[in-house]
Amino acid sequence: MRRVRVLAERTPAGRERYVDFLRALAIGLVVLGHWTVTVITYDGSGNLTGFSALVDLRWARPVTWLFQVIPVFFLVGGFANAASLTSSRSRGQTATQWLLDRSGRLVRPTTVLLLVLATGSLVGRLAGGDAAEIRTVVGFATIPLWFLSAYIAVVALTPVMHSLHRRAGFVVPLTLLALVAVGDAGRLSGHGPLSGGNFLFGWLAIHQIGFAWYDSYAADRPGSTTGGERLRGLLGRRMPMGRRSAVLFLLSGSAALVLLTIAGPYPVSMITVPGERLDNSSPPSLALLALATVQLGLILLCRRPAERLLRRPRPWRVVVAVNAVVLTVFLWHLSAVVVLAGALNLAHWLPPSSVGTGAWWAWRVPWLLALTVILAGLVAIFGPIEARAGRRSGDRRPGRAGGRLTPTHRTVLTAVGYACLVAGLLINSMVRMSAPEPLGLPPAALAAYLAGAGVLRLLRSSPGRPAPSA
Repeated sequence: MRRVRVLAERTPAGRERYVDFLRALAIGLVVLGHWTVTVITYDGSGNLTGFSALVDLRWARPVTWLFQVIPVFFLVGGFANAASLTSSRSRGQTATQWLLDRSGRLVRPTTVLLLVLATGSLVGRLAGGDAAEIRTVVGFATIPLWFLSAYIAVVALTPVMHSLHRRAGFVVPLTLLALVAVGDAGRLSGHGPLSGGNFLFGWLAIHQIGFAWYDSYAADRPGSTTGGERLRGLLGRRMPMGRRSAVLFLLSGSAALVLLTIAGPYPVSMITVPGERLDNSSPPSLALLALATVQLGLILLCRRPAERLLRRPRPWRVVVAVNAVVLTVFLWHLSAVVVLAGALNLAHWLPPSSVGTGAWWAWRVPWLLALTVILAGLVAIFGPIEARAGRRSGDRRPGRAGGRLTPTHRTVLTAVGYACLVAGLLINSMVRMSAPEPLGLPPAALAAYLAGAGVLRLLRSSPGRPAPSA
């Protein structure tokens, strides 16, 4: 707590605290939503299994409009990445070095999760556990990694996409929006593979708006050299931040959302529900982008009062504390469900699985409280890894491994490292949960991810050869 207090007191006066608040709020709502709708029960063979309560609670599907806040995370990610990249370039660093620095905070906590799950799976197998059942447990615990694979890909593309933003402004997200529409048209017409690009295009579109938000913020800062910049049609780079614009985003997004879901072909739920014809979040659909527009309007409307609140010491310390371990919270929140379900199974005291009944709802309160306690314990154990990674960001200690690579070699290897990370996480999400995997994770997924993590770690710890002078 003392460190959190020190960090909070040292916050620069010009920091956009609202971005940190939104990141913490978004992850908190994701965790709460997942915990609330998860139902653990026994299958026909007497083994533990799980399903989403939204299958039965059809009336609750519009509530997912409040809890599907992953778009907010990509929006603030765009702001944060633009701010970090701009600062890095002002210090003379290359885009490659920025990517290496950025990778540490993402890779270390994720690597620990995968290694712990793989080790636990191996112990379970040696103890006589069924490989398919172990894979089911690990597959459930690693559901958050589908989102992380998309975010890592977006981070890897940030230098390129930020350059495009500076040259073409809002043309870029509008183009990405059109590509999402093409992918959705393919899904609706029975040509599902056409929507594969939406896994990237949809999140990139939201991330680009974060760039525009940062440009507006930077232009309003004292001493800014871009304060006089005006929007120039679609080529403008600054996002309008006024109340009128906020209301416009809110109303237009709401109208589009209702037309696409209530009157149109898209499901109402913004979270995956088995049996639905389409999935709004995997990959992102036009309906999810409409929801993101609604959220943008609400964010702008609440910005001023939230900023006043965050100037107070106690609320800001809470935000600082959560952000120090925000990725750990996200990565381990479903592992907390696994731990609690296992303990309740041993005690023969699983919550009722009759969704919607009084007994089921009454159990939600102790269920959520118990999960909070377990997750707090997991964060206490693994959170320091993320906190240390954040403090070491940008620390490039000379090392022998990797030698003095040329700038070109470092750039190529950095791209390979990021590609391996994404490939590993994607392979894991694509392999079915009932597949008999000895380590709970597909060997190819684990090998690809660890290879990428290893390459990036070597590059972070090895000096690069200076570029030849002209």
